[in-house]
Amino acid sequence: MGDITMTDRHFFNCNIAGFSYYDGIDVFYELKIGSELKLKVETDNKFDAYAVAIYFHDVKLGYIPQGENKLLSKFCYENLFEVHINRITPDVHPEKQIGISIRIKEKMIT
Repeated sequence: MGDITMTDRHFFNCNIAGFSYYDGIDVFYELKIGSELKLKVETDNKFDAYAVAIYFHDVKLGYIPQGENKLLSKFCYENLFEVHINRITPDVHPEKQIGISIRIKEKMIT
């Protein structure tokens, strides 16, 4: 069998949950479409066993929504994903202001 080439690296899109409870307001005007974000699994999170926090540099913006994070939390340890902002809508509820796109890193699929 030959190598399998995967061209669609999209994993999923979501809003940042809990944005109004963390420090996103401190960096809101630094955030841009395409800004790179980092994911961090919080194994000690008492509210969600699969919690995946979202960071812009060292600033916690919120979380992957509960119920959408189980599979993602299992693969975060592998440094498998790249995460970028794909939508900024400042005039809506804070929980829907920032949309993100999670993709499989290109080097992981070649």
